[in-house]
Amino acid sequence: NGYQNYNVAVNTSDRKIYTYMGILLPNMGNANYCTSGQLSPLLNDPQFRTIGIGTRIFLGGTQGYITWEGTQFYPQVLKGEADKTVYKGGTLAVIGNLKEMSTDYIRAATFKGYGVTLVVGLGIPIPILNSKIMKGVAVKDEDIWTEIIDYSFPHLKRPSLGRVNYKQLREGNITIREKDVPVSPLSSYAKAREIAQKLKEEILRGKFLLQEPIQKFPQGSKFKPLLEIH
Repeated sequence: NGYQNYNVAVNTSDRKIYTYMGILLPNMGNANYCTSGQLSPLLNDPQFRTIGIGTRIFLGGTQGYITWEGTQFYPQVLKGEADKTVYKGGTLAVIGNLKEMSTDYIRAATFKGYGVTLVVGLGIPIPILNSKIMKGVAVKDEDIWTEIIDYSFPHLKRPSLGRVNYKQLREGNITIREKDVPVSPLSSYAKAREIAQKLKEEILRGKFLLQEPIQKFPQGSKFKPLLEIH
């Protein structure tokens, strides 16, 4: 379930909390985020012009395919002041032969106090078919924004504390409510570069052929979470 663009997670409460975004220290003692920014194919093609069902991808060290929209597929475009546009909510369901994969690109992991997870390396080729696609793949970290969300609220409508771009996140510190907060990534930028280079080499050698999607993702999807009963 590859995610397009996820929140920056913080904790404004006075206690440590354990989440799928890692340990969040009290009183905004840290912030965690997860996406490779300008190297993410889902942010290079945020409107899914070339990515869809049937697209051939790099998956865990071998070739795989996008099979469907992922869980909670709900692509949104959130407009803000000064071009702080946030693309978020697109997800991918993918399939590949696990026996052909490499632990260099797929590994088990645990989050203390939360549970187990799977770290997966995904790479998606984006053919430059027109100027709009070219503009998308040329995007820089300073132009890609995401939301800062307070995870101390144990329900779906967690408050947003503002927006931040990936250049600011990669600098290692951000400012929230006039407080300097250290930032840590859950995804590897170096590994994203490695995957992009490996995919490029396989394409140039003719070992990886581009596959046009057999179907585009649906537009106008609605997110219908389960109702919370207290």
